[in-house]
Amino acid sequence: MVKALENIRKRKHTGGRIKHTRSRRSDEKDSFSVDTLLGDHSIRVKNSRGGNVKVSLVSDNSVNVIDKSNNTIKRVTITRVLKNPSNRDYERRGVITRGAILDTELGKVRVLSRPGQSGIIDGILINE
Repeated sequence: MVKALENIRKRKHTGGRIKHTRSRRSDEKDSFSVDTLLGDHSIRVKNSRGGNVKVSLVSDNSVNVIDKSNNTIKRVTITRVLKNPSNRDYERRGVITRGAILDTELGKVRVLSRPGQSGIIDGILINE
């Protein structure tokens, strides 16, 4: 899926088509969003403008959990996705996004990072 360039679909006042003067640049190419799922650790790397690299997390089975009571950070395994307030369909499919509630060994964890954008899952322990 590629993003359209400006004025590519427009026509002349006479009704004729406008001829393209150039092709798409690499930073103008678009792709589908990455839906992070539960599974073995897998990432997708995409080159972006200026020689930078974007890392997207395709799947992972662990999360970095911040425990505010002890001021400690632990890496624990995820058992399942309990809730995803951003989208009900994501909740059914088990997609991990920012704000999703995960069930882990330590208890319930709310995701703070954006796994599809940053390539890592960070979360905070919920005390209920």
